[in-house]
Amino acid sequence: MAVSRPTTAQRRYLARGLTEPGGKLPLFDGDGQEVTAATVRACIRNGWAEPWFANPLKPDWLVCRLTPAGRSALGGRARATAPDRQPAGPAIKEVS
Repeated sequence: MAVSRPTTAQRRYLARGLTEPGGKLPLFDGDGQEVTAATVRACIRNGWAEPWFANPLKPDWLVCRLTPAGRSALGGRARATAPDRQPAGPAIKEVS
């Protein structure tokens, strides 16, 4: 079985979580354009990102964070420490 690797767009998206508290992934790219849902969902399917919390103002936006597998996919080491605290707001239970 081949190991899946992030595409260029997925790597750009995931890399932004390396410097954010809790590994938060962006809703918008560096040019202010919304990150495509296809990119976000592909990263979730591959285990590189996980849903973090629901945005009460924009429920259709999927707020995610980088996973240890995502760090590894970018060539970094997974953190050995406990994950950061969950932010305030409703939790996401399932992604369809």
